[in-house]
Amino acid sequence: MLNWAKQFSIHIFLDNNNYPTSLNGYECLLAAGVSEGHNGTSKQTLEDLQQLHEWGKDWIFGHICYDYKNVIEKKLSSQHTLKTSFPNLHFFIPKVVCYINREQDSFTIASFNDPAIIYREIMNEKPALTNTLPHLTFTRNIDKHQYIDVIKKLREHIGDGDCYEINFCSMGYCENANVEPVTVFNALNKLSPSPFAAYYKFYGQYMMCASPERYLKKEGSKLLSQPIKGTAKRSPDKNEDNEIKELLRNNLKERAENVMIADLVRNDLAKTCQPGSIQAEELFAVYTYPQVHHLISTITGQLLPGTAFTEAIKQSFPMGSMTGAPKYKVMQLIEQYEASRRELFSGTIGYITPDGDFDFNVVIRSLFYNTVTNFLYYQTGGAITFDSIPEMEWEEMRLKAWALERIFDGERE
Repeated sequence: MLNWAKQFSIHIFLDNNNYPTSLNGYECLLAAGVSEGHNGTSKQTLEDLQQLHEWGKDWIFGHICYDYKNVIEKKLSSQHTLKTSFPNLHFFIPKVVCYINREQDSFTIASFNDPAIIYREIMNEKPALTNTLPHLTFTRNIDKHQYIDVIKKLREHIGDGDCYEINFCSMGYCENANVEPVTVFNALNKLSPSPFAAYYKFYGQYMMCASPERYLKKEGSKLLSQPIKGTAKRSPDKNEDNEIKELLRNNLKERAENVMIADLVRNDLAKTCQPGSIQAEELFAVYTYPQVHHLISTITGQLLPGTAFTEAIKQSFPMGSMTGAPKYKVMQLIEQYEASRRELFSGTIGYITPDGDFDFNVVIRSLFYNTVTNFLYYQTGGAITFDSIPEMEWEEMRLKAWALERIFDGERE
């Protein structure tokens, strides 16, 4: 499907990677090309997106960059240099939508053209020419000493009462990288299969994503968000791995991080949900992935009747798990202390159905590639609280980075 979709200048592939959950509507989805009736202009707002859905009542796919915060909060800005050309917000009605259902017993092609022709073209597509990737070594935009120094300064802000949790990230990058994006995604998806994996081509820009986190889902009038806060490295020894899970589940610092963001999500959803409908269906649930264990909470609410679904996105974006709290203040501090622009990282990518339901991920554990400049990069980080130990925060950040670097046999330290 991905090789077939190369002919289109825009396409999105979303993969559940066989995770056993009733919350995911599809095993995988592919949206390819832009429908001739809609030119997919990049000068969009969430209000434009609502109008597009009301006009078309069709499948819509797209993304929102973290920097869209500057549209929502007019006094915020992003000053660091752009490394890619993803617009702040872009949605489109695709020419072709292909999906495998959750039960994996049917494959559907929705298209203005003959679906049978498209099916034959996909099935006859030749495999990728190569499964190998070049050896690449990534450079960090701030070193360990600088990273630890920033964490200490952020703890001072927390101690002074400016905020009580902040997500701090840094960049790893490789210049003059010559890679094949589909091969990169296949390698990443094989080593780190995740329930919100995504592959995105936007003209000369690519994203290869192995995200484990859902930002926001709408099904009928129900809204659901699943923030992640709390991470522990897995062990190949089963008994030790189970011990690590229990230590994570009962770690007071990790639980404190998680409950702070869960409360922030509850507050965000309450802005567009019926009073009394907000619930924490899960708190501190341990979810296991190939590289790590995570603490995840599940927050739900019922959208107020007559409320535009895009308003629920507007009132909760950017997601609290990637900012901290209070949100406005920490976004100012993020701009002050981070040395790179987030762009699509810690934004979201997903789909909207013809009925107005949607599902969006959190863009983390991702590689971004600019084919014009051959610049390849990622960003990783973590939540900082007053109890954070700077050296341990560095190690957690490096654990997340290693999961991305290892597919190129890059640095391990």
